[in-house]
Amino acid sequence: MDKDGLSILDNRTNTTYEVPFHKGTIRAMDLRKIKTGPDDFGLMTYDPAFMNTASCHSAITYIDGDKGILRYRGYPIEQLAEKCTFLEVAYLLLQGELPTASQLKDWINNITYHTMLHESTKHFLEGFRYDAHPMAMFISTVAALATIYPESRHVHDPEMRRLQIYRLIGKVPTIAAYTYRHGLGYPYVYPDNDLSYTENFLNMLWRMAEVKYKANPVLARALDILFILHADHEQNCSANVMRSVGSSQADPFVSTAAAAAALSGPLHGGANEEVLRMLDEIGSKDHVPAYIEGVKAGKGKLMGFGHRVYKNYDPRARIIKQAAEQVFEVTGKNAKLDIALELERIALEDEYFVKRKLYPNVDFYSGIIYQAMGFRPEMFTVLFAIPRTAGWLAQWEEMVIDPEQKIARPRQIYTGYEERTVVPMDKRGA
Repeated sequence: MDKDGLSILDNRTNTTYEVPFHKGTIRAMDLRKIKTGPDDFGLMTYDPAFMNTASCHSAITYIDGDKGILRYRGYPIEQLAEKCTFLEVAYLLLQGELPTASQLKDWINNITYHTMLHESTKHFLEGFRYDAHPMAMFISTVAALATIYPESRHVHDPEMRRLQIYRLIGKVPTIAAYTYRHGLGYPYVYPDNDLSYTENFLNMLWRMAEVKYKANPVLARALDILFILHADHEQNCSANVMRSVGSSQADPFVSTAAAAAALSGPLHGGANEEVLRMLDEIGSKDHVPAYIEGVKAGKGKLMGFGHRVYKNYDPRARIIKQAAEQVFEVTGKNAKLDIALELERIALEDEYFVKRKLYPNVDFYSGIIYQAMGFRPEMFTVLFAIPRTAGWLAQWEEMVIDPEQKIARPRQIYTGYEERTVVPMDKRGA
């Protein structure tokens, strides 16, 4: 008996199969040899929503949900949020190591060079209705960049991939800012390349008649921290979409747009907007106990608590909670914070939630911070998409150069009719 594998007895045929371990897993294709006969397709696994299926090897992000650990390329998220800028972390995700001073300078220069949008892209944005949702505008505009840069289809050319990475990381804040100002009817503000990544984003959002916009350094740093926390999160829904679409050799612009579409859903990037709705529904700190009792009785959901991966306190939530205090010193205290703090306090002491390991996740406080900074809830997923673009591109690059990856094509368990014969129209029932 091989101690580095499984022995599987097929009771249908009384045959034993040896299935080797592969990095703590078994390869699904190894199960195909388990057959009842030569005409049998072989055994498949059934795993709705990929609850227990590894689809790739990845060296980018490590998560231990039971211990509340999140690391990018081996570095704890707490250290990166404290000591690095977002563009340093973006470099780390894509290059595998933190940059030296000269490498960071070149990286920033290359991204800054690509912050401008082609004027035809601005006209494209102007074609949306005044009340268009900014996330739909963002998705559409990112996809439309493929028409501006048709050479992006050469996905097996490393230099061409690198150029599109510069373009996407450079342009997504510009697109995001334009979608915001479009909804307000404000003229678009060109990038100011003398500013840092987050300062420039705030400039394109808020600048009005100033000759030179000066971002509040506390808010710019808070946004930098939020961008770091949101940069990547292993094989989540949108990363899986980025890899799946990219596996067809689609260009990185349409692949990123597809990933952003996945992010837009309320169960993914839209969750922090749902938290704000919940806090509005609660109304005041005094109503928190009654709301929690209602949740326990099945009358609602505790938004911003619990996570598919984390069965402990989300490390990102703890960092955001600290950043919130600094933001509110500048913006003034958000009334929702008192409700959120009381909600967290009671939930973490209540056996119902403790038993179910429902701890605050990254969405619980991020929406409150974004709202305090002046963002409308419909912008939250767009803000999420800006930093996550770096993570998506890291996942895409890793997938493109992985020799084991092929076009994504899951199997199914067919549950429909067996073969049927078409009945003439005059003989069909009602």
